[in-house]
Amino acid sequence: MELNGAPVTLADLAPLGLVNYGHFTSMRVVSGSVRGLSLHLDRLTRDCRQVFATDLDPDRVRDHVRHALREVTEPVTVRVTIYDPAIELGNPGGPAHPHVLVTTRSAPAVPQAPMSLQSMVYARDLPRVKHIGLFGALHHRAAAKRAGFDDVVFTTPDGKITEIATSNIGFITSAGQLVWPHADVLVGTTMRLLTQARDEDVVTEPVTLDRLGEFVGAVATNAAVGVRAVSRVDNTQWSIEHELIEILRKDYESIPPQKI
Repeated sequence: MELNGAPVTLADLAPLGLVNYGHFTSMRVVSGSVRGLSLHLDRLTRDCRQVFATDLDPDRVRDHVRHALREVTEPVTVRVTIYDPAIELGNPGGPAHPHVLVTTRSAPAVPQAPMSLQSMVYARDLPRVKHIGLFGALHHRAAAKRAGFDDVVFTTPDGKITEIATSNIGFITSAGQLVWPHADVLVGTTMRLLTQARDEDVVTEPVTLDRLGEFVGAVATNAAVGVRAVSRVDNTQWSIEHELIEILRKDYESIPPQKI
């Protein structure tokens, strides 16, 4: 854990925990490289303007990540959190001086086991920003796990599917197309890379809970694990052996990673 390339102190972290105002991106790093690195950096600079009304130097971020990984050899998940330790709860709109916090943890094994999802009505604040306000998403994830599911998938009050707590969700048609829900969501880097790779075989359209039976499969995507099969949403179940799931996984894994 490093802040602006230096060891972190308790005083540095206290505002992050107590004020809880900032944004981040997470990425899987293997041999010093990341699939979609430029997309992660674009996200950080875009969100910094939205959250702090100021610019963030992507080269500075890259340098700090590289420094934090200087002795790392195994695959890791790197989280880059942007926040300002000087911002106070009563005045979050003052001039900001964003700091770069880099944390690492062991990367999960891939591919991950298929997952089951429970639907719940919920929308994250500013869903297009990857901000650190995760209480609502984690609260609903906890409830889904207590009910015997692996995670939660969010819907609007009228049943339109949006996203998983920390992943995107896509559905597979009998014709072999990948369908992303047309909704106000955080468009993940893995989602964007797959869309670019498959091009005309990807569509975006409204997906409601009562349409789930029309699909023959589903996948969850995020940067930490890539492509993961979804076995069911509520009482709708799918085969986890659909050939497109493995094709999507290989499509993603074939994308050349970028050196940090």
